Formats: sequence, C-alpha cells, structure tokens
Amino acid sequence: MSSKLPTSNSQTITDFLNIKKSQLSEENSIDSYKFAFDDEAFLSRRETIGIRFELELLKPEILLNEHGIEHTITVFGSTRFVSHERALELEAEASTPKELEDAKKALLHSQYYESAREFGGLVAQYNAVQEQGSSKLYICTGGGPGIMEAANRGAFEAGDQTIGFNISLPREQHPNPYISPGLSFRFHYFALRKMHFMLRARAIVSFPGGFGSFDELFEVLTLMQTKKVDRFPVILVGKAFWTEMVDFKKMIEFGVIDENDMQALHFVETAQEAWQIISEWYQLS
Repeated sequence: MSSKLPTSNSQTITDFLNIKKSQLSEENSIDSYKFAFDDEAFLSRRETIGIRFELELLKPEILLNEHGIEHTITVFGSTRFVSHERALELEAEASTPKELEDAKKALLHSQYYESAREFGGLVAQYNAVQEQGSSKLYICTGGGPGIMEAANRGAFEAGDQTIGFNISLPREQHPNPYISPGLSFRFHYFALRKMHFMLRARAIVSFPGGFGSFDELFEVLTLMQTKKVDRFPVILVGKAFWTEMVDFKKMIEFGVIDENDMQALHFVETAQEAWQIISEWYQLS
C-alpha cells in the first residue's frame, strides 16, 4: 500500500494567490527576464519562503520606525462582538426566535466591545498630554472586526494613531476603518504577525475570544515563562470568562506551571482597571 502522507499541510502562498504551476516554471522569456524582486511568481515559490518571512518582518518594522512608534499596547479578543448600538439594531430587526436569541447574546457581549473602545480612548488621552513620542503607548490590534475594531475605534475617536496587523484568511478579513493611514499592515504568516504583536508591546490586554485569542495569549505567556521576553502586564478582562475557560489554579496544583508563572497575569472587569495596572506598572503620569 502506498503512503498517503502529504508533501505539505500548509496553505502555500501560491495557493493563496492562485498561481498555476505553469507560471512558476517561467518557461517564457518574458517571465524569466523579469527582475527577481518584480516577479510575483518567483517570489511565491516554496524556495523563497525565507525571503517572504524577512519581508513580512521588515516592512512593518521600517514603517513603524518612520512613524516614531516605539511602544504599543496590544489588544486581543473576539471578532464576533459588536457595539451596543449595533446589538440594539439586531434586536429590533430580529424576526425569528433564533435571531432574537442571537441578538440577546450580542447585546450581552457588547459590554466587551464598549469596554475595549473605552480602553482605546484612555490610552489616547494619556498620549495627548505626552510631549515626547518615546513616552507614548499606541493601541495595536489584529486590525479586524469585534474587539480589534473597538480598541482601534476608541483611540481613533480620541484623535490618536492606531495600528492594525491584519492577516490573509480564506474568508478574507478586511481592515476595520479605525486604523490610521499608513499603519494598516497585512500578513500571510501568523508567526510573523505574532512577532510584531510582541516586538513593541509594553502590555497585553485580552478580552474574551476564541481560538485566535487563546493562541496569541498563550504565545505571550510562554515567551515570558521561558524568559524570551521580559515580563510586562498581561491583563485579562472578564475574570468569570477566563477562570471558567482556563483553570490556572488547577494547572499549578497539577504541577504543569509554577505559581511564579502567574505573576504577570492580572484579572480585571473594566477598562479603567486595565489602564490603572499599566499606569502603575510603568509609573506613568
């Protein structure tokens, strides 16, 4: 029996861009004569993955430096939450029991959207009274809807710059409208996107979310546990959600983490509490 092991289990950039094998072979002189840096098919080959990694690292790094952005607060959370206003609209528009049930859930979860929006505004208010750019903290998110939109929106509405690190997905996720011009970035590789979440982060604020939020959160905690980065505040908004989803105390009792690993974690209920922890940690004024 022949093996059914796949040659690769990842979506390649050629798959994503729908580049055909005939284009990769470049048998036509028109294609082979192109400058290498101007040849999309060549740059999409499996052999050039290292170059693409480097480019995804370099582009945001260079542009953020040019904008004078040194410090960020990275905000994670569900893409599915909507504003209180939108939740009320959904409730008013509901015409079936299922739609009404979904609207009620949206209304309940909208508290987190509004909290993230408020938090973005608090960070922007701090920045507004800072004379030096090196003292400012900028809101950084994954650039999509839900909690990401809310945090970007709060800072944007208060007149501050905000950053969005979007990701290419099968069902395309478009940047929310509250990211500053020139600070909206698009990634193909989750690994490089997560690097940029961390490179300038001085705090992580995580609202309730799904697989993506948990992935990003535990990446941060692992980096701290293994001393790959210095400890900084990791703030979880909504203690009931987080302690029900993850029993950190049981993990300590079971011996898979140490009490010391929990020192950077803070549980809060409000945007004000989240900002107070960051302010006290860095003695901000």
